[in-house]
Amino acid sequence: MRVKRQKKNRRTVRFFTVCFGFRQPFKVLCDGTFVHHLVSREITPADTVISELLGGPVKLFTTKCVVAELQKLGKDFTESLEAAQMLSTATCEHEEAKPADECLSEVLGTKNSEHFFLGTQDADFRKKLQKESIVPLLYGLNNSLQIDQPSDFQRETAKDSERKRLTMTDAEKRMLEKQTARILASSRGEGTAEDEQWETPRVVNSRNGLGVKDRPQFKRNRAEGPNPLSCMKKKKVTDTKKPHSKPKAESKSGGQEGKKGGESGTEKRTRKRSRKGKSGPERT
Repeated sequence: MRVKRQKKNRRTVRFFTVCFGFRQPFKVLCDGTFVHHLVSREITPADTVISELLGGPVKLFTTKCVVAELQKLGKDFTESLEAAQMLSTATCEHEEAKPADECLSEVLGTKNSEHFFLGTQDADFRKKLQKESIVPLLYGLNNSLQIDQPSDFQRETAKDSERKRLTMTDAEKRMLEKQTARILASSRGEGTAEDEQWETPRVVNSRNGLGVKDRPQFKRNRAEGPNPLSCMKKKKVTDTKKPHSKPKAESKSGGQEGKKGGESGTEKRTRKRSRKGKSGPERT
């Protein structure tokens, strides 16, 4: 069950990152009830627990109105007050202190441009935000934290934004019509006044009496021909230092022919073996 819950939570976070541009580090806005739940259930350190839930680093925020509301609740919420004062403060534009839910609604707005996650234990407040705002909601359940699934309002908003992204606006349609008209006129050879801004400036060779050109000349970047040096044929290099080596077969045959020629020019010398040991001394 725990693995399935983690997959569901990661799928919810991916929905908000892809469709509405939420990025890491995730910003989590906490109200007094959420902070009190973390302290009373001893879910510490809170930032590491929430980062494991969302799958990325987080920054925890609260507002001045939430801190003021905790101060009014008395001694039972002193630890929660100290924990809330340690969080970063999100700016709320109203000067006088308001109830926490009204303050958080103004900070978030309907579009949630700051991309806040909201942590709250108020179920009615969560239902209200799901119907009118694009904000992912966190809440505590016993000793664990959960994230609400995207509501129907949030899914419809994501589909509408995707449709707007795929369709052309009126300005884009007008620009496309002008471009097509310009292309058709240029193909027919008919120039219009609007085409002049797309054409390159003409080269004017006229000079005044001082020898200065009336208008600047613009040089067109044309494709240059190949380098003539690279097109020259390569010269054959003859190596005069090293003599040409003949193959081994030829050298062997040449040596044998030389030996035969020597034999034909001079007679072959033969050695006579002495036969003293075999035959006795000759008699006279």
